[in-house]
Amino acid sequence: MIAADRAVQRPPYAKLMVVDARRRIGHAQRSALVEFLRSEDLIIANDAATLPASLHGMHTDTGRLIEVRLAGRPSLRPEDFGRFSAVIFGQGDFHMRTEDRPSPPPLEVGDRLALGPLRATVERLFHPRFVSLIFDGAPDQIWAGLAHHGRPIQYAHIKTPLALWDVWTRIAGPPVAFEPPSASFALDWHVLATLRERGTEFATITHAAGISSTGDDDLDLLLPFDEPYRIPETTVSAIHRAKARGGRVIAVGTSVVRALENAATGDGHVQAGEGLARQRLGPTSRLRVVDAILSGTHEPGTSHYELLRAFLDDATLLRTTAELDAGGYRTHEFGDSVFIEHVRLQSGVEARE
Repeated sequence: MIAADRAVQRPPYAKLMVVDARRRIGHAQRSALVEFLRSEDLIIANDAATLPASLHGMHTDTGRLIEVRLAGRPSLRPEDFGRFSAVIFGQGDFHMRTEDRPSPPPLEVGDRLALGPLRATVERLFHPRFVSLIFDGAPDQIWAGLAHHGRPIQYAHIKTPLALWDVWTRIAGPPVAFEPPSASFALDWHVLATLRERGTEFATITHAAGISSTGDDDLDLLLPFDEPYRIPETTVSAIHRAKARGGRVIAVGTSVVRALENAATGDGHVQAGEGLARQRLGPTSRLRVVDAILSGTHEPGTSHYELLRAFLDDATLLRTTAELDAGGYRTHEFGDSVFIEHVRLQSGVEARE
């Protein structure tokens, strides 16, 4: 696969790989996505807008320059805004590959950070570069500080600085994501209007999508970190309707899968309200709600690729990776897309869906 190096959400040349429930692989233009959807389906996307979650500043105890990348929060409740988990790097910026970034100065509980107009204290230390921070001030002051000083989290494959509008989807609502729920870049108002014309339902959840890389191999093994979400009653009702009419529940992005499956009871009933997605989905996971996923392309070894192992067996995923490579598909947040149906097994025999 090729790294997508331009911040273009819906390029006309975007590709779509389709893997159906019988493990058949096909290729199309992403603009033809709606042709693979059915009137009885339900499409669920993450409506989170992306925060300017990269903050440059100083470790005041040593005077050394740092970058703080906010990575999570305890919940979506307003009163919890101000307490974040964060990955901290030494001096540098996105022009340097994340895995090449220097470590921060030695951190201890109680250390103070000066981040533009914001001040924060290290509250807990989970790893030499992964901490819990609590910011000074009221939520309005913290929001203003982020808006004034923060930048979107960015990686070296994008060569020019990202603007906030580059990482907001067309359906962006509450600003709670730390990196963009980029599978939704495939959606625009034309796609949504076409879905409505065909009778295909569309619904949203809000999930605080976290970061995709920490630059540390051991820390990356813990990805994805805990991520809060909110599922509306209207979305739960739409899921019930789709299941009743024999339609597929199609998640737009891995964050939607995490939220829906975390909120599901043993019989597949989704509970509305707020929650915290702590689970890591993978080859041993039993999907109770989601029948298919629209996702970006992901390389083996990443946490996103591990989640796709809940949809497909490893042999089929290896075939898809080979075809993505051979077809010159683009990866990362501004890359191409895959549409994968869940291969379900019944008593060891493949279900014919």
